[in-house]
Amino acid sequence: MLNRRRFANLLGATALSAVSAPPLVQRTFAQGTGAPVARGHYLIKNGAVITVDPLRGVLPRADVHVRDGRIEALGPDLQVAGAEIIDATDMIVMPGFVDTHHHMWSALGRNFIRDGLGYFQAKAATSNLFQPDDFYNSVMLGLVEMANAGITTVHNWSHNTRTPAHADAELRAHRESMLRARYAYGHIDAMPRSQLLDYTDIDRVQREYFASGTAFDGLVTFGVNLRGLSQSDEPVYLEDMKQALTRGLKIAIHAGQAPPNRVIAEDYEKHGWLGPNLLICHYLPASDADATAMARTKTPLSFSPHSEFRLGVAGDPRVALLRMRRLGVLISLSFDATSIAPLNMFENMRLVWNMAIPWRGTPTEKDPPVGFREVIEMATLNGANALGLGDITGSLTVGKRADIILIRGNDINVAPVADIETTVVQSATPANVDTVLVDGRIVKRGGKLVAYDVERIVRQAKASALRIRTAAGERLAR
Repeated sequence: MLNRRRFANLLGATALSAVSAPPLVQRTFAQGTGAPVARGHYLIKNGAVITVDPLRGVLPRADVHVRDGRIEALGPDLQVAGAEIIDATDMIVMPGFVDTHHHMWSALGRNFIRDGLGYFQAKAATSNLFQPDDFYNSVMLGLVEMANAGITTVHNWSHNTRTPAHADAELRAHRESMLRARYAYGHIDAMPRSQLLDYTDIDRVQREYFASGTAFDGLVTFGVNLRGLSQSDEPVYLEDMKQALTRGLKIAIHAGQAPPNRVIAEDYEKHGWLGPNLLICHYLPASDADATAMARTKTPLSFSPHSEFRLGVAGDPRVALLRMRRLGVLISLSFDATSIAPLNMFENMRLVWNMAIPWRGTPTEKDPPVGFREVIEMATLNGANALGLGDITGSLTVGKRADIILIRGNDINVAPVADIETTVVQSATPANVDTVLVDGRIVKRGGKLVAYDVERIVRQAKASALRIRTAAGERLAR
């Protein structure tokens, strides 16, 4: 057992003073001090374009015209007066990625785990130590890392919303990051099973931020995430669901990665709960009947491949994924938390492509293997559809918003490009992402983040992580 002083010494000299430091003062959040990034007028020229639009497919060489955040035209040799040219020669142009399930409040704790101290233990040791400033620092860290990796839309599944100030802190980060998102308000971590979700503050957030339906110039939508029967008593869960449905909120739920099956989609359908406004994650124990009910009602699934393998004890995640696919469920991809998987959608796609193959002697035996085009759809358009944003983002389609990434094709780990979709899945990494536009704003260019003070974001995240680790002391050192 480590005492508090010894644990602080292990963290470094600066940790010792943090042991006795006073708690952070809750501040009133103001508009960020950085200059706003304007939407530009751009012509992206001569790229190999993966549109993910079923009517356009892959264009071996084409241009994309963007004005005021909108995709105006796609095709070869476009002529546009007054547009700034972005040379995409030897680059792949495609929609930004969509992450449909991410606990962003814990991003700065990505390295709290170690051998003998897993994700759930580290979370239990630290979740009550996060103050509003820590939430801001963590969510900002995660959002900017996403921008760097070509992820332009995220579902912030906030399952430790401790106070109204914590919710405000997360929303401040969303405003300043300029990424597209759904903010899903949730419970306090380790809340008693008999305690209802605080809809008083949910109503406040909806009223103050989302009265028009969206916030921050249309970039962020609103919803809730519910604990389900694995973390709440049945009467509480029924009331939580009733309150969310009464308000017309989009709902997300962890189905659970272990038996027993506490989310039974057949029963949910009888209650009238299934449908496009319910997103289910981690549904490894689902039966064929459950998957059929989801498909019939157009209820989407978020699949977190690393997490399903690491934390799932309900059987082989490959069987669960192929079952959902075979029976017609809309499948999107996600990361869960950065202490389980890196924010690398290329790796997510690669893992799914490699794992989602049929094998003899199982129900998957006659399934076709998942292809490159399909996993790209899971990472883009399927994710947008799962979040109710399919008319806005997820594909390069005229009229949609300009959430676009450019991937260098001449980098040493990518060249030589042959099949364009294969290259994205098999070779590319976040390091190859050259340019990122979100809603027509350039946030990364020439391989460098240009819209953020990265040094400040990292510095503040490190300070929060140090304070939390020091405060956790022996609980985190076990």
